[in-house]
Amino acid sequence: MEIVLLVRNWWAVALRGVAAILFGIMAFAVPGLTLTALVFLFGAYALVDGVLNIVAAVRGRHVGRPAWVLLFEGVVSVAAGLVAFFLPDVTALALLYLIAAWAVLTGVLEVVVAVRLRRRIHGEWWLALSGALSVTLGVLIMMAPGAGALALVLWIGAFAIVFGVLLVALAFRLRRWTADVRDIMARAA
Repeated sequence: MEIVLLVRNWWAVALRGVAAILFGIMAFAVPGLTLTALVFLFGAYALVDGVLNIVAAVRGRHVGRPAWVLLFEGVVSVAAGLVAFFLPDVTALALLYLIAAWAVLTGVLEVVVAVRLRRRIHGEWWLALSGALSVTLGVLIMMAPGAGALALVLWIGAFAIVFGVLLVALAFRLRRWTADVRDIMARAA
């Protein structure tokens, strides 16, 4: 039933993608951001991402099975965003590990959802690829925590743009399937 949930909320997937692209563009446009500004930008992105996931999960709870993966990913993102806002004086190393852990966890959850969808739709690899990119970013940050803030901004900016483009591409594929899902749900009712 995840496919129904994703298709019905294709716009939320698209908004997540647009938010990621905008975040990435800002990271490249203003590479001299202070670490505090990066904390707030990351916090805002994580909050938006989390809230949109939670909304999609709650809206889809009547579809049948609970959308626990989507809900859990949303809660993790909101928690990461709140930590960033309420502890802005976090050291650079702690911020690096916070972002890395968030990227790895949300990436793993996205791969899990993609694997669960592989028998139901074609093109689930978009979600799996965005999850794999998220895990890769997290691992890279963990491997090189001493990298400067500029390198971090550029890594995260590049990741956010690629991740956002993949999510927008997935959203438009999901949007095309809206009529098919309506037909399936009508037959099931």
